[in-house]
Amino acid sequence: MRCVIARYPFELTKDGVLASMEGVTPEPVTGESVTIGRRRYPVKQVGQVITRQDRRDFTSGEIVRAMTRLGFTCHAQPEAAPADALTPFQNASALLGGTDAAAEV
Repeated sequence: MRCVIARYPFELTKDGVLASMEGVTPEPVTGESVTIGRRRYPVKQVGQVITRQDRRDFTSGEIVRAMTRLGFTCHAQPEAAPADALTPFQNASALLGGTDAAAEV
């Protein structure tokens, strides 16, 4: 499939993307992401690997459109946890019968 990313034309295939991302360790996902194989990668990381361009040269939207057209599943930015949620430490303390774990929030 022919697509333009950061004003440069690329000929991308699903097999080519799978081969390019093979052996690449996913970075932590903080924004939009794409599932390739069994792993979930940040969109900007995928774009950098498949285009060999700096991440500042393209938008995440360009990569999301290309990956969607190739048949990959793209995910929106993950939602933040509610502000009144317990921290993992407070939750563990409450489960173990600690005193006033929820009052510290």
